[in-house]
Amino acid sequence: MEQYRKIKAIISGGGTGGHIFPALSIANKLKELNPDTEILFVGADGRMEMERVPAAGYEIIGLPVAGLQRKLTLSNFALPFKVIKSVNMAKKVIRKFKPDIAIGVGGYASAPLLWAATRLGIPTLIQEQNGFAGLTNKILGKKADCICVAYEGMERFFPADKIVLTGNPIRKEIVPATAEMKEEAFKFYNLDPAKKHLFIVGGSLGSGTLNNAMKKWITEGCPGGEDIEIIWQCGKYYKPSVDTFMNEAREKGLGGETFRNIMYSDFIKRMDLAYADADVVISRSGASSISELCAAHKAAIFVPSPNVTEDHQTHNAMALVNKDAGMIVKDSEAVEKLMETACRLIEDPEKIALMEKNVAELAKRDAAMTIAEHIYKTIK
Repeated sequence: MEQYRKIKAIISGGGTGGHIFPALSIANKLKELNPDTEILFVGADGRMEMERVPAAGYEIIGLPVAGLQRKLTLSNFALPFKVIKSVNMAKKVIRKFKPDIAIGVGGYASAPLLWAATRLGIPTLIQEQNGFAGLTNKILGKKADCICVAYEGMERFFPADKIVLTGNPIRKEIVPATAEMKEEAFKFYNLDPAKKHLFIVGGSLGSGTLNNAMKKWITEGCPGGEDIEIIWQCGKYYKPSVDTFMNEAREKGLGGETFRNIMYSDFIKRMDLAYADADVVISRSGASSISELCAAHKAAIFVPSPNVTEDHQTHNAMALVNKDAGMIVKDSEAVEKLMETACRLIEDPEKIALMEKNVAELAKRDAAMTIAEHIYKTIK
């Protein structure tokens, strides 16, 4: 199609799945629009993207850049010689690849690559996933040509005339549940359609507090959980300790009848079905998680991780809470209050319906396509 001509794009950033997944979604959409489009990734040596990106079928070049501390200036990098080397390498990569645009998704490698691109006159676009902009993107945004954001009110961090509200790219299979999806979910997870369903998901390393809340609830006899079935993603790192706890709980007869209705795993393969059957979801409030919950139209209780920069997960969650589209329990209070709050909500169908209605209004259906369209506009 003439509208989507072949282009050459460099995509930089990574460090965490929250940066890598949107980057791959954008790349996949650009290739879908024109299979001849050439895409090169630039990441940070030793970081997650150096494995994930090649696994997805794309070439990636690693820069020896280190983490940022306070300000995005050469003198304040933890390892300034590595940064200088990274910037020089980025310039060489750009001169050799000759991109039409450089796209930054946040993370270590975005800094030298987009800085070099700006110096060389290459159009730049930034995708900010969170409701509180990361340090790298805040600085780079001053020179960027276009800034794609997922939340309203981002004028606090970026020039208003450059901002486009696009939402975050998510997995295609995450959609509002149909009757067929719910039926499939009940069969796949061997659930009782007559019961209510709670889905607890904390990520690979972010599950600790949620797991402790579950353990306390089980130890106390699962109060309020008589008619609830639970799917619990406990995270790979925590799986051995959860196994030990659950075996001991089974031997001691903890949790009463509800104990048999708890299914746990380190990783949930069919997230679409786990969302589909859930009446309520308990989740951390990373950008991708929130975007998926909006797309799935799910009532959720958020427990923002305290171990993130600028407390951005709280900002993400409050964007929904302020619109009656979600609830929040502080990490420091979660062990005591989380399961009580969840059991109370799951028995309040009117509250759930209101949250589902409001969260649906926040969903951005095809963020990757919207971002792709702005990539083409920025090139022109």
